[in-house]
Amino acid sequence: MFKALVLDQEDKKTIAGIRQLDTAQLPDGDVLIDVDYSSLNYKDGLAITGKGKIVRQFPMVPGIDLAGKVIESSDDRYQAGDSVVLTGWGVGEGHWGGMAEKARLKADWLVPLPKKLDGKQAMMIGTAGLTAMLCVQAIVDAGVKPESGEILVTGASGGVGSVAVTLLAQLGYQVAAVTGRIEENGELLKQLGASRVIERGEFEEPARPLEKQVWAGAVDTVGSKVLAKVLAQMDYNGTVAACGLAGGFDLPTTVMPFILRNVRLQGVDSVSCPFEKRQQAWQRLEELLPASFYQQACREVALEEVAECADAITRGQITGRVVIKL
Repeated sequence: MFKALVLDQEDKKTIAGIRQLDTAQLPDGDVLIDVDYSSLNYKDGLAITGKGKIVRQFPMVPGIDLAGKVIESSDDRYQAGDSVVLTGWGVGEGHWGGMAEKARLKADWLVPLPKKLDGKQAMMIGTAGLTAMLCVQAIVDAGVKPESGEILVTGASGGVGSVAVTLLAQLGYQVAAVTGRIEENGELLKQLGASRVIERGEFEEPARPLEKQVWAGAVDTVGSKVLAKVLAQMDYNGTVAACGLAGGFDLPTTVMPFILRNVRLQGVDSVSCPFEKRQQAWQRLEELLPASFYQQACREVALEEVAECADAITRGQITGRVVIKL
């Protein structure tokens, strides 16, 4: 038997509770895992509180991330005792996720945990960190070098944006960080490596089809009119790695940045990318993230504390990472 946080519905209301389960109750999968850590982010908070339509079926164990050790595997890639990490793949939404002491998952969803990282560090990185690394790698692979010019990061105070700032700075790029809360986050973003911090309002004005060329590359976590503004300001041959839809699905731009300036727009999805690319990204995260990254504000909680924390996180009352010790 093992403990799990289980979500169910009663009169269309989401109910969260700790239950004792048996491994026979776990959904199908190739690999059975003894979970060491999971994480709690805003999306998990919406699922647990029922404030967002995240969960696709009930009952559900939430948690989009997990790190742990293999107990048994029917896939030759993993043996008992191997340390693994999972991010994304719809766990906690359509397949039971990380907020349980045991998990059974498809082998294709897993990545070997890099040797220098432990489970807690992996969950501090989480899906946001992996997405940031994939964005940065897209810019590097496009041939944008530190000497090419300044790199812009929108939504820089968020999970993806803050890691992207850190990674780009570690690689020697000059980084301009965009945030809506300069007074609160400006100094922190500079500590992460931003050379300057820009108020988000500058990117919320309607963009002309083309504006002055400013950025050699960009990581955009917002989308919509912010992304349109970024595209209009890209250098010739500039590359934008876009991973977020926080601003909405619409993109009010024209073909002019793409035709007249050969701007490249690369979409980044940490779920859909191939195994080899995800594994390479985790290895690069192990290499590039400085020790100071793991000294950031991080709250470690027990499973019994998650429901209370989930409500607080949706209210914006918790800053920094929240990891769950299983």
